[in-house]
Amino acid sequence: MESSVQRRMEAISRHLVLPREPNIVLHQVLLNGGKVKNDEAEAVIIGGMVLDIHAIPSIPANPRTTTPGKVRYVLGGVARNVAECMLKLGTKPFIISAVGLDMAVEFLHLFCLYYFDSFVAFTGGVLPPGIRKQQDIGTPVVCNILDVSGELAAAVASVEAIEKFLTPEWIQQFKYNICSAPILMVDANLNPPALEASCHLAAESSIPVWFEPVSVAKSRRVASVAKYVTVASPNEDELIAMANALSGANVFPPIERGNNYSTESLFQKLKPAIWLLLEKESNHMVLVDSFIRFVTSSCPPHWYGATDLERNPHLFAVHFPALPASVVRLTGAGDYLVGGMLASICAGLNVMQGVAVGITT
Repeated sequence: MESSVQRRMEAISRHLVLPREPNIVLHQVLLNGGKVKNDEAEAVIIGGMVLDIHAIPSIPANPRTTTPGKVRYVLGGVARNVAECMLKLGTKPFIISAVGLDMAVEFLHLFCLYYFDSFVAFTGGVLPPGIRKQQDIGTPVVCNILDVSGELAAAVASVEAIEKFLTPEWIQQFKYNICSAPILMVDANLNPPALEASCHLAAESSIPVWFEPVSVAKSRRVASVAKYVTVASPNEDELIAMANALSGANVFPPIERGNNYSTESLFQKLKPAIWLLLEKESNHMVLVDSFIRFVTSSCPPHWYGATDLERNPHLFAVHFPALPASVVRLTGAGDYLVGGMLASICAGLNVMQGVAVGITT
């Protein structure tokens, strides 16, 4: 019987067949001013490194009482999750973050020891240079309460340190890394001045910017940096919040829960919000990761090869169906999609191929 691994490899290989003719767009994000960037340049990831606490009930939880289940400590944070995925795929990003000198950071230190082993060994156990570590920082911690199906039911996030200590001044120290990167990813845990400083540095050298919304509340921070953003990767709720923030009014209603939308009908409901983002952002790509639709307003025809697309002179959309898989945990899945795409772009694959890689990670 064909294994799930074989099915995944066959599915991804269909997307990864390189074109017979040279594709000048294939290495677009490695180009800057007509020159190919240094092959050793690292993608820069700016955002949260977080200790996640996952509370998983064995039975449906009731309010005002304890519920039997399991509690797990998991390394998390959008930026860290994306970086981990890229590292597993053989691409070493440069991560900029902030942690404290407390119990929670010891778990995150293990992550750095494992993935940045050569650097940490060389420096005698010091964290990579982009990670700010000092006594008065409380390492970010998020407590996630899941339901019995593994979906997030509620969460409390203590991530003030990212907003307080990932300052424009700290980020400015790594201007060379940002300006020589093939791509910059910022997560919306950054405060608006830090987001703007990061994106402005990238814009000075025409570096593409990937905006990761993190949550519905923080996704609205896109308003301060929309003119710099090349790619955004919201789920449908974050997409609506971003569109409302950019419109200056709550003109886009939330998606109703409980309706079993088809892919096409969901896309039609989200299309006005997507279109607004494409108009406001500088380089026009929105990846709605809840159902993997790639939408762009400026990519040339040889960027795509799929047949399921909607197109007009200014926009086309491609649906990438998810591969069959057994669900282990849903949290962080979108981060790994982003990590897979970023690793692919850094390796020289085009965006369409990158989505195929991201789906399988």
